[in-house]
Amino acid sequence: MTQARTTPTGVRLRSWIRKEGFLLALVGAVALASAWPDLGRSGGLLRLETVSNWGVALVFFLTGLGLSTAALRDGALKWRVHLLVQLSTYALFPLLWWGFTALLGRWLPPDLALGFAYLCALPSTISSSVALTVLAKGNVPAAIFNASASSLLGIVLTPLLVTLMAGTSGATLPLGEAVWKLTQLLLLPLVAGQLLRPLLLGFHTRHKARLSLVDRWVIILLVLSAFSDSVASGLWRDHGAELLIKAAVGAALFLGVVVVLSRAAARAMGMPVEDEIAAVFCGSKKTLASGVPMAKLLFGTHPAVGVIVLPIMFYHQLQLILCSWLAQRYAARPDVRDDVRDGGRDGAPSARA
Repeated sequence: MTQARTTPTGVRLRSWIRKEGFLLALVGAVALASAWPDLGRSGGLLRLETVSNWGVALVFFLTGLGLSTAALRDGALKWRVHLLVQLSTYALFPLLWWGFTALLGRWLPPDLALGFAYLCALPSTISSSVALTVLAKGNVPAAIFNASASSLLGIVLTPLLVTLMAGTSGATLPLGEAVWKLTQLLLLPLVAGQLLRPLLLGFHTRHKARLSLVDRWVIILLVLSAFSDSVASGLWRDHGAELLIKAAVGAALFLGVVVVLSRAAARAMGMPVEDEIAAVFCGSKKTLASGVPMAKLLFGTHPAVGVIVLPIMFYHQLQLILCSWLAQRYAARPDVRDDVRDGGRDGAPSARA
């Protein structure tokens, strides 16, 4: 009888662990770095500063390998979606940062304020933006095009915006050198993946499930490295739980405001709901996959790099929760058409979430 009662609980627990494994691994990396910083710190036992660059290059090579050229071409014509997404990513977020800093900056430690500036300068994310657009039955080609374009623009705009918003005190590289390093680390592997796509697409398709784990493991190692360096420099000695609360609340504020404003802008522009979905999900997202390696590059010798990546870590989890709920609402709209997964090419509006 006892076994019958406990088995469903055990099954649910295992299912929850599988579903939230990445979040648990991130928490585990922070805990491990806090307990044993010499393991992952620069020059530490694992030598993660050497491993991480190769891992990041591999992640973007696989991203290029998985990008559909046809889908990018199909999505290129939705200029209003492009305009809204890129303005949300690279103009709205920085404007909100200046406004929030003027109102609330006095209560933020300088390193956390720099982390929010960095969050606002990051590009959109590709995988989850597209996946949520599919779930919501939105314009998938437009989402693929805009998320990919955002990532490429971020190679130049992210270090530029960080310099403009936070000054050069936190950056360890001149702007030109930072752009070149990001080009080597992110753009060249992505282009190589696209060029080799005709040869390796079959391999990628057969092993897609396993290959999708690569970016998560690389992010976990980068988080371990960043927090190990910060703990060794006195992260938890100088800050406490209050820092985590401020990072979480700030990330939630940014996410909520951008989602509301981007939806309102899409509707004011008269977009069909399929385009609105792509614009909201691409324009409100920020990438953890690119964000952590960029932080290690731009702030690599900064003693508080672990604090700087806190906002994007919280933002990543919150955006998945909120946008998944929003995607389900969009998908439940009553007159959704059968062709919307192909981009809704006829452009007719349908009921809104």
